[in-house]
Amino acid sequence: MIKEFRLPDLGEGLTESEILSWKVDVGDTVSLNQVIAEVETAKAVVELPSPFAGVIKELHEQPGSVVEVGKPLVSFEVPDDAGTPPSGPAGRMPAGLGERGAETQKREPNLVGYGAVVEGSGRPARRPRTFSVAPLVESAGTGIPLVEPAETNPAETKPVHAATADRPRSTPPVRKLAKDLHLDLTQVPGSGPGGLITREDVLGFSRDHDEPDAVRPGAPVVSGTRLGERETRTPIKGVRKYTAAAMVKSAFTAPHATEFLTVDVTPSLDLLAKLKGGRDFAGLKLTPLTLAAKAVLVALRRNPALNSHWDEERQEIVTYNYVNLGIAAATPRGLTVPNIKDADTMQLPQLAQALTALAETARAGKTTPAELSGGTISITNIGVFGIDAGTPILNPGEAAILGLGAVRTLPWEYRGEVALRQVITLSLSFDHRLVDGEQGSRFLADVGAILAEPGMVLTMV
Repeated sequence: MIKEFRLPDLGEGLTESEILSWKVDVGDTVSLNQVIAEVETAKAVVELPSPFAGVIKELHEQPGSVVEVGKPLVSFEVPDDAGTPPSGPAGRMPAGLGERGAETQKREPNLVGYGAVVEGSGRPARRPRTFSVAPLVESAGTGIPLVEPAETNPAETKPVHAATADRPRSTPPVRKLAKDLHLDLTQVPGSGPGGLITREDVLGFSRDHDEPDAVRPGAPVVSGTRLGERETRTPIKGVRKYTAAAMVKSAFTAPHATEFLTVDVTPSLDLLAKLKGGRDFAGLKLTPLTLAAKAVLVALRRNPALNSHWDEERQEIVTYNYVNLGIAAATPRGLTVPNIKDADTMQLPQLAQALTALAETARAGKTTPAELSGGTISITNIGVFGIDAGTPILNPGEAAILGLGAVRTLPWEYRGEVALRQVITLSLSFDHRLVDGEQGSRFLADVGAILAEPGMVLTMV
């Protein structure tokens, strides 16, 4: 019996995913819940488990292809009496496949948009839990260098499969280059494994078949040289595409205002040095971000407007009574902002542990889409790049974002004299629909006061 598996909605109503790699090939025998592919959504890299136990008959797409939700991915040959697990609501993969996948109830994987149900039951399956995210290069939120991504070579793509045998093997950037150069890929010999057509193959073919003093009509020209020889073009997709759209929407929907405050944080650094020797902080990563995060949480109690959301549809201001603190992170796939849930309920050791865990999770490539959504206010640590200040753009849906600059040793007025002190510049961007200038200023002043003299916390709680 042939079973077809279609791309499910992997969460957040995403409409498409890119096939990064296949973990199986035609003819392979797979078990239930075995990882068969790695796909990239707009928010995360997801390992896709097999919904069937059987033999791979056909892979409908090759790595680099962007597939719409609901389109066929894999065809399996399975025993006629094989039971299969359901997909969840709206076509999502079911939760706990690893624990419950061995159930042998007869179920069919559903088409996208319909939650599969157990025979005789009207309850849809639960939401997914099994995701993985590409490792971060470095975290702008923690300043901790993380795992470097392994270099990938498009020439290492798996051999062509039946569904794509009727077209030349290449990657999307190579196909785009050939299109820009008005080349027919079927005429280009491939030098890669299995006949894969590489970028060099396309450029070489173009040079060998062009007239020396002429340019093909309509071909783009850059300073007298054909496109591809002096330019590199990268398709906008995945996280980069999602982030770009979100940032444009944020920048042109929420009226941004940014304020700056330069603070002597020498007392905070002295406090960190003392805490590192304490029993409660043994083994924890303590940085200026740790104290800045706590300062933000304390300042929000006095200035709740900065922990709010503008509901355009209902024309309401939603003020959150909890804080999901986002930490901006730079990744090879683009900007991500995982957040610490209910950070306002944590004492300093718990907060330090949560920040450490956030970095470790990113390092292990296990950040989930759920950890990337639901933030209420964010911090971006641009200081790890040696930057003093900036005008950060709001994480969409949030009222404020605090930028931490680099800590520098500077001459500073101290007790009526000039002394060398540890100084940082804070940058606060906020949505002026939600936050008045006075509210933003008071919040920033509170954060600065705590970092300048941590004992000020006693006057604010």
